[in-house]
Amino acid sequence: MPDPAPPARWLSIVGIGEDGVEGLSPVARGLVSAAEMVFGGERHLKLAAPLIRGEAKRWPSPFSGAVREVLAQRGRQVCVLASGDPFFYGVGSVLAAHVAPDETLVVPAPSAFSLAAARLGWALPDIAMVSLHGRALDRIRPQLHPGARVLALTSDREGPAALATLMTESGFGASRLTVLEALGGPVERIRASTAAAFDLGGVAELNIVAVEVVASPHARVLAYTPGLADDLFEHDGQITKREIRAVTLSSLAPLRDELLWDVGAGAGSVAIEWMLAHPSLRAIAIEARADRAARIGRNAAAVGVPELEVVEGRAPEALSELPTPDAIFVGGGASAEGVLDAAIAALRPGGRLVANAVTLDTEATLIGRHAALGGTLTRIAVSRADPVGEKTGWRASMPVTQWVWVKP
Repeated sequence: MPDPAPPARWLSIVGIGEDGVEGLSPVARGLVSAAEMVFGGERHLKLAAPLIRGEAKRWPSPFSGAVREVLAQRGRQVCVLASGDPFFYGVGSVLAAHVAPDETLVVPAPSAFSLAAARLGWALPDIAMVSLHGRALDRIRPQLHPGARVLALTSDREGPAALATLMTESGFGASRLTVLEALGGPVERIRASTAAAFDLGGVAELNIVAVEVVASPHARVLAYTPGLADDLFEHDGQITKREIRAVTLSSLAPLRDELLWDVGAGAGSVAIEWMLAHPSLRAIAIEARADRAARIGRNAAAVGVPELEVVEGRAPEALSELPTPDAIFVGGGASAEGVLDAAIAALRPGGRLVANAVTLDTEATLIGRHAALGGTLTRIAVSRADPVGEKTGWRASMPVTQWVWVKP
């Protein structure tokens, strides 16, 4: 039986910069001119207008319907215009989830990150690159380390000033911010200021901010290792303390693309640090008290993972409609009726369950589960040196019993 004919390449994705058609290669120009329909934002279509022979189609608003409109044209010659590199925080990766590579031809242009690095003489592998376009500014917080260099793509002309305010309020006011506007085009402009003294007006809609981080002694620097200082979190005492939290995260053993349930989340510190471990990680914090649930949201933003999902509700009832987790941490309420049973039932095969106990009642529950199901049982005790009169002695914190179980 003969092999089926390969699919025709019907979709082209062309990156275009502020220099318009002058910056396009002959191949890119040909794809735009030959297309029966050309999709793009208003700015893209205007830049490419001299080459467009087919129908020009602006992206719908909201953008969520864009993929459906493109797919409806399958079989025709379609060109999608994108800013710079379509696969660097661009529409290319969105379309690639629906269109096979052998049906597509992509011609990228330099990304805003590449152009900014070229202007500044920065080596891309040595810097952090963050897209804040349509995303919370808080996403930059994990990158704010003394001496770090960061390129941050903002959403609009107000983005650089808002970023300067965030950095100043977090103790990074002495950092140098370089605003690079309309890179590669005829009105390109580059200006600099410190975050604390930021007063650059008339910023162009298209801009990227280069940050050279300078931290004050009291800046909110987020360490790379698990077990952040407790005072980085807002809490009412209901928080997994840093040493226990570091061990807990080690036991949870996060892997790429995994989802965590943090049941009885308190301040949300475990879920937050789970997400800090890698950008692909997701977490849901489940908390019964409304004031604590609101506090978790504030903590997540302040520590740079504003995407943390917070569910206000009491376990086990609040767990019933949630997506299947790869790992579950039960930090509060492990002895409550039905909580561990619901967690065990929900966990995917091979997933990890970690439960911590401080009280004797909860410890007895975990000991019973260990006897019935196996796993590992560990007792963690931490003591700190504190003044005892004019001398110093050890002051013990309440010990924590931790049960770790992997679902067969």
